[in-house]
Amino acid sequence: MELHVVLGTGPAGTTLARTLTRDGHRVRTVSRGARAPLPDAEHRAADLTDPGSAREAIAGATVVYHAANVPYEQQLDVMPRMQAAVLAAAAEQGARLVVLDTLYPYGPTGGEPMTEATPWRATAAKGRMRAELDAAYLAAHADGRLGVVMGRAADFYGPEVVNSSLGGAVFAPLLSGAPAMALGDPGLPHSYSYIGDVAAGLALLGATPETDGRIWHLPSAPAVPTTEVHALIEELSGRPLDVDVLDAPRPWGPFDAAFMAEYEELFYQYLEPQVMVSAAFEERFGVAPTPLRDGLRATLDWYERHLAAAA
Repeated sequence: MELHVVLGTGPAGTTLARTLTRDGHRVRTVSRGARAPLPDAEHRAADLTDPGSAREAIAGATVVYHAANVPYEQQLDVMPRMQAAVLAAAAEQGARLVVLDTLYPYGPTGGEPMTEATPWRATAAKGRMRAELDAAYLAAHADGRLGVVMGRAADFYGPEVVNSSLGGAVFAPLLSGAPAMALGDPGLPHSYSYIGDVAAGLALLGATPETDGRIWHLPSAPAVPTTEVHALIEELSGRPLDVDVLDAPRPWGPFDAAFMAEYEELFYQYLEPQVMVSAAFEERFGVAPTPLRDGLRATLDWYERHLAAAA
């Protein structure tokens, strides 16, 4: 059986690995830690910034999915080194590379909807770094080093998604009766990507070599104001949601001063409409994003089970 190697065991990597095993693939997950997230997948611990370690982690792969990330304060230093090691290892192995990406390279758009043709105008250091990495991925494909395809997603939400503006800062407080958090202007339209759609989209790209050499926007439901998302959560849960709106970066709950200082340059995403259009992917594959109501229902169910188990 072909081996599919998933780098990173956060919500995206774990959900992707689960999707691939369900599709009948042989799967290996890779992270810095030794904990195996799935019983049906092999797991290896590796430092993906080290060329030798990356080579061992990827050995035998037909398709490599790069969904590994690091904390904001480490990104400028670590992400370029990780890219260099992963690209070299995948190329040496003769594997295709599927990369999970963010919207950061676009930078502020003034509220203009983002398509794959939107210019990259990042102003933040992390956004410029991501743009440089993306250009290097596409150049590696164009140079014939290996097949590369990239999938961009908006802010995650869904089961197992905790560190997100529509994650643990909303659902956990809702269920415990504490104030939730919203960033910037929640009355503006904002795109959210359901984690199941992100995983399914990456799996489709991994199965379709003819999509290589470009960036795709992974399926996301049409953007609506975050206030409407919160109202829908209230309706589904039958509970009131008390929202603390941060109109500027400041410490809040688990997001301490150090985190907010790192995130400040990206706060523009919540001060203008953040609208990602995924029509090209949907038309190419004949798929539709999970309706927001269904995704929120699944997320709420997961948080209820998770918090009950923790209690």
